Amino acid sequence: MAKNQPVPSDAFVFFGMSGDLAHKKIFPALYNMVKRDALHVPVIGVASSDWTVKDLRDRARDSITTYGGGIDDEGAFEKLTSLMRYVDGNYNDKATFKELKQQLGDSQRPAHYLAIPPSMFQTVAEGLGSAGAAKNARVIVEKPFGRDLQSAQTLNAALHSVFPEENIFRIDHYLGKEAVQNILYFRFANSFLEPIWNSNYVRQVQITMAEDFGVQGRGKFYEEVGALRDVIENHLFQVVALLAMESPVGPGTESLRDAKEKVFAAMPDIEPDDLVRGQFEGYRDEDGVAPDSDVETFAAVRVHIDSWRWGGVPFYIRAGKNLPVSCTEVRVELHRPPTRVFGEFEDMPRDSNYFRFQLSPRVSIAAGVRVKALGEGFTGSDVELYLCNDHPGEETAYERLLGDALDGDTLLFAREDGVEASWRAVDDVLTNHAPAIPYAVHTWGPEEQNRLIDDEHGWHNPVVDPLVDC
Repeated sequence: MAKNQPVPSDAFVFFGMSGDLAHKKIFPALYNMVKRDALHVPVIGVASSDWTVKDLRDRARDSITTYGGGIDDEGAFEKLTSLMRYVDGNYNDKATFKELKQQLGDSQRPAHYLAIPPSMFQTVAEGLGSAGAAKNARVIVEKPFGRDLQSAQTLNAALHSVFPEENIFRIDHYLGKEAVQNILYFRFANSFLEPIWNSNYVRQVQITMAEDFGVQGRGKFYEEVGALRDVIENHLFQVVALLAMESPVGPGTESLRDAKEKVFAAMPDIEPDDLVRGQFEGYRDEDGVAPDSDVETFAAVRVHIDSWRWGGVPFYIRAGKNLPVSCTEVRVELHRPPTRVFGEFEDMPRDSNYFRFQLSPRVSIAAGVRVKALGEGFTGSDVELYLCNDHPGEETAYERLLGDALDGDTLLFAREDGVEASWRAVDDVLTNHAPAIPYAVHTWGPEEQNRLIDDEHGWHNPVVDPLVDC
């Protein structure tokens, strides 16, 4: 093995294996990993469900059938189930971790996946440590990494009491998406982009994550989260970091992570005037929602990056539920040409030149340009150069992230300093903000969001790219 190459884990321990996340996402991911010959280690489930190994295997079959597109390779499914073991016990009981240690047998480098509430992280970490199951082990934890700066620091301290930072893998499944990784690759694999990727040429950046559905029966959960915590502080801030980061120094994983996390350090605290919150009409009628709830189902923020490259360039970010479409899109708008060459210059739109990244539901990259219109005279029209990058059958986010964690590849995982810096940026406005403004279902949110943008064109509302042959 090459020098400094991470050593792969030799067991996968899954806390919360009887939960909803496991049923909807993880069993299908593990099945596909086996199909790709990427999973060979024991898979040990830990939960307090009074199950047997047979129950676990039945749950896996139902999960893959319901959420994974069905079982099309019985041999792969049999291999997956042959790897499965189960430990039934309470996380507060030391006997649970002793049993786990026995099930691990000769394993020297287990990976412990905590698909459990953050309130249980410290209990499980301490249990693993006291049973001797944390030595040389990795721990994989699900978001949310806290609900504000203080709680994020508390969670990090709890994990660090047992695991060193290099062995902590914080999953943000958004970073596992092919489309999100493509932003990073597109930026640094093409030299034509670098000369214009700065405040001299970029006038603004807009990021929209729209969902055309509501809270889908999860009102009680959403009451504790809201749009700002749920997707902006983590998912969309990660997209900002990939757009704004400097070129890494060298090809190493930590160099890439260093460059990304520095963006959060350069992000000033968001002020109340930088935030507009909305709540779709009818949200308070959802089960589990308070009748006087002020939780936002829509949030729009204005963010700046205090760096030489991005000084003066606003990043506008918004996310919301019950909007007209389900679509996530990045739009990087350029300044228009600085001199008058054609007679129409004064009437030329300011938003003709841009790069557009659609992250979902299609994966596409487009460039907005102005070309001469047919006919006499020099008048122009706006066109878009379009590239679709869909790859049917590609790895899911959880396949990629769980595989990377087992291999010890840290690139796509959040790091302690970045987690705390991103919470610091939003910490004040989590509580210091104006009331949420009602908006009609299947509109683009409250009109007040337009006050954030000092621009005649305002927000650009995404349109789902057509189903074309890619």
